Amino acid sequence: MKITGSQVVIECLIEQGVDTVFGYPGGNILNIYDALYKNSGRINHILTAHEQGAAHAADGYARATGRVGVCMATSGPGATNLVTGIATAYMDSSPIVAITCNVPNNLLGKDTFQEIDITGVTMPITKQNFMVRDVKDLAKTIREAFFIAKTGRPGPVLIDILKDVTAAEVEFEPLSKENERNGILIENHSNLKRIAEINIPSEENIKKVAELINNSERPFIYAGGGIGISGAEKELMELAEKANIPVSESLMARSSFPANHPLCTWMIGMHGTKASNMGVTECDLLISLGSRFSDRVILDSSKFAQNAKVVHIDIDPAEINKNIPAYTSLVGDLKQILNRLIPSVEKKERKKWIEQIQAWKKEYPECYDKKPEHSINPKFICECINKIAGENTFITTEVGQHQMWTAQFYPFTKPRTFITSGGLGTMGFGTGAAMGVQFADKNNRVVHIAGDGSFRMNCNELATIQHYNLPIVIIVVDNHALGNVRMWQRLFYGKRFSQTTLDFGPDWCKLADAYGIKGYKASNAKEFEKVFKEAFEAKKPAVIDAEVDIDEMVLPMVPGGKPIYDMIMKLSEEVMN
Repeated sequence: MKITGSQVVIECLIEQGVDTVFGYPGGNILNIYDALYKNSGRINHILTAHEQGAAHAADGYARATGRVGVCMATSGPGATNLVTGIATAYMDSSPIVAITCNVPNNLLGKDTFQEIDITGVTMPITKQNFMVRDVKDLAKTIREAFFIAKTGRPGPVLIDILKDVTAAEVEFEPLSKENERNGILIENHSNLKRIAEINIPSEENIKKVAELINNSERPFIYAGGGIGISGAEKELMELAEKANIPVSESLMARSSFPANHPLCTWMIGMHGTKASNMGVTECDLLISLGSRFSDRVILDSSKFAQNAKVVHIDIDPAEINKNIPAYTSLVGDLKQILNRLIPSVEKKERKKWIEQIQAWKKEYPECYDKKPEHSINPKFICECINKIAGENTFITTEVGQHQMWTAQFYPFTKPRTFITSGGLGTMGFGTGAAMGVQFADKNNRVVHIAGDGSFRMNCNELATIQHYNLPIVIIVVDNHALGNVRMWQRLFYGKRFSQTTLDFGPDWCKLADAYGIKGYKASNAKEFEKVFKEAFEAKKPAVIDAEVDIDEMVLPMVPGGKPIYDMIMKLSEEVMN
């Protein structure tokens, strides 16, 4: 039976298990939107306020579920508005498929209205991208795109379809489950074969790593985002408990290991804990699991883990020896490798090492426990949310001080419950991501913690949240500043606060009201607890303006270029005044 290219898109999406897509229509993608209208009972389209919101929503959906998220946009500015979201997904290894439509074949390359070479634009920030110029290639391309996005190290794939392709008719053959299992996609396709072939380390190399762990006196685990991507949280726990190894987490790994576990040292790096940063400094064996040794973690690479042999385990061979030289490495699926490794690892007590770790865990900046009268301590915000919302609630953030406070203070105990932008550091990410997470899991709630600077970038998505009645509670950590940048200006630029003070609107409660959403104001801890409880229990969209002191700092802090153990734990009165 012949169907149009637009219907092919719909059928292939359903084939891939897609139930929700996020997007924004426009001229060159109208045929696909017409097909969406005709198939509204089979696939759900979410209209966002902006294409960037659609990309972030698809990303949030993917991170919460482990499935491929899908976003759509028309040509020109519609497609380019997706770019930041695609780049965010690329840096954090999140599987999304972005579908755009371009001008027809006969107008391509003629500077046609809203024509842009989006495949050229996105080439550096996608695992692969495609331009479909013939309807006969469409189904095959979509199937390949999904395969590439979710196989190996996940990441974004873009498909740009010319408008006349979406109108053309073609004989469509559904992909049966049997054919899918038989690998019809990768048959005689060298690129897909390469992607599908996940390296399997030899038994000899597995035993070598186990021996290193068994002979170590002070082993230390640095867990990265690969733990969550591979679903290896259970195996991480088993390894840590069996061999009594402390576990630190990168920003992307927060929620991969229970914060209340005695072996958890929380976050490592620039704003990491004393226990994490000293643990990696004093260990004799560093076991890196699914991490890429980001500069925000290692800082001065010449002084990182100087006393340790480094074991690097990752699915991507390109990450091995890229930033930190490995003593030995294992390349492959993290979950599979850990399942093979654990039986050869001996049960150990390591009493002295654990005692030292516990001693470091007790050292923390004084500001953690201060109780201001006319503002709210960020630590209290995190603990209060957790107390009322519970451990199954998803937490999303923007990027900035509020993000670091969340990573430092929020006691995550369940996997995949912390959704944030790591590698790209995208302000404006969290609101769209929160929407994607809420659509992905309608049984659990989402609380979005945003900075006032970040939230103003994509606060237009309040329209989407209200329209679909998403019960997301947005906490605007309102310090009237671009706090992270202002903090650096205070410490390293002589308190020259250039363009970082946000002492002008909007009034967040009035903005929420304009969108038909309940707004709350909290100026101290007592008020915050009261209004958050009310907002959360109402199970409706809400915005809370939470007053935080403009000079509240993120400590500990390691200045850029300094060794990871050179932590600022307290600031002098001279610096603060």
